[in-house]
Amino acid sequence: MGKTIAEKIFDAHLVEKPFDDTFVVKLDRVFCHEITTPIAITDLEARGKDRVFDPTKIKAVIDHVTPSKDSKTAEQSKILRDWARRHNIKDFFDVGRNGVCHAIFPESGFVRPGFTLIMGDSHTCTHGAFGAFAAGVGTTDLEVGILKGVCSFKTPKTIKFELTGKLQPGVYAKDVILFVIGQIGVNGATNCVMEFSGNIIDEMSMESRMTLCNMAIEAGGTSGICYPDMVTVDYLWPHISGEYESKEAALKEFSQWKSDDDAVYEKVYKFDLSTLEPMVTFGYKPDQVKTIKEMEGTPVDQIYIGSCTNGRIEDLRIAAEVLKENKIADTVRCVLSPATPKIYKDALKEGLIDIFMEAGVCVTNPTCGACLGMSNGVLANGEVCASTTNRNFNGRMGKGGMVHLMSPASAAATAITGKITQSPLFKGAK
Repeated sequence: MGKTIAEKIFDAHLVEKPFDDTFVVKLDRVFCHEITTPIAITDLEARGKDRVFDPTKIKAVIDHVTPSKDSKTAEQSKILRDWARRHNIKDFFDVGRNGVCHAIFPESGFVRPGFTLIMGDSHTCTHGAFGAFAAGVGTTDLEVGILKGVCSFKTPKTIKFELTGKLQPGVYAKDVILFVIGQIGVNGATNCVMEFSGNIIDEMSMESRMTLCNMAIEAGGTSGICYPDMVTVDYLWPHISGEYESKEAALKEFSQWKSDDDAVYEKVYKFDLSTLEPMVTFGYKPDQVKTIKEMEGTPVDQIYIGSCTNGRIEDLRIAAEVLKENKIADTVRCVLSPATPKIYKDALKEGLIDIFMEAGVCVTNPTCGACLGMSNGVLANGEVCASTTNRNFNGRMGKGGMVHLMSPASAAATAITGKITQSPLFKGAK
């Protein structure tokens, strides 16, 4: 009987199976940020276990509130900063060098096909786009990971999504994942790996695949995962070129991380997305989705473009294409946060930042702040935000605020009119 990619990764990293359905696996990476890791650090200190299993495999960043907004967040950053220095963690991204964790870590080449990695952050599933098993974990698992370099998981069950057809112009990965979540519900993949395949995935960039996998958790998934291919190799090549004779050699090694044809799945969903339209959420759950057309005319107060979902250079290019030679409506404010310093610099070189600022957009440093209602774009009670982020829970971006999730193209179009609006890039809008 064949195996899924997740099963193959678990087998390759197995340390022990204390129970029939439990795998203790070796970790290739432990990612850390200043919101969840300080709790683990202080607990390890209290237990007399202030150690790390391997400082070269731990990567840390200050990204959720940066720069610190008050004494409490400054203290959280200080705990992480002091810990990183104390344990000689070289890959620590402090203020000025920092970016959104799920953008700067893959951009830095820290994620490879076949890897196992954890982080105290639910959207760690993003990194499965590289053909890795990546999962968000709680404090106890994070502590064990930091201390011993292992983590315990139940037998990985996988749901396969075969996405085929041809996406219409103006339809993007964000629309795809919103559609999928709308089809299966917020509990549709609970405790399962969401494996994405089909020609739609094959034709996606790494940025788009990361957007897709990023929101696996919104359907209850432990991780999203895509098969590594030449797109993966091309993205990683600046970091792996010294390890392989050629891109073809790298692809040959990475190709082992694919599911067998006779692998067994919990479920298989097949969707032809040829007629898919731009999507948007309503209500307070990620599976409450409609087409943009159905929601057109809904007024908003703020537009947010950024986050680990849609803050990469591909996303900024799309938003800038819509905003070019336009102004945002007088009734709204629009906040843009490039996800990493590199993305910010690339956007500057390409003239994208000029386009945004000419349109009246507030461009901020890389940060997660607005996404979870902590800084750089918090909503007031009763306000509505059109956002490229990943979560629309009640009060997510500010107490009493409403969030409509959408693609960068839809968000930019909405900024121009001040109301949810179909992007001009969608050619089937009429």
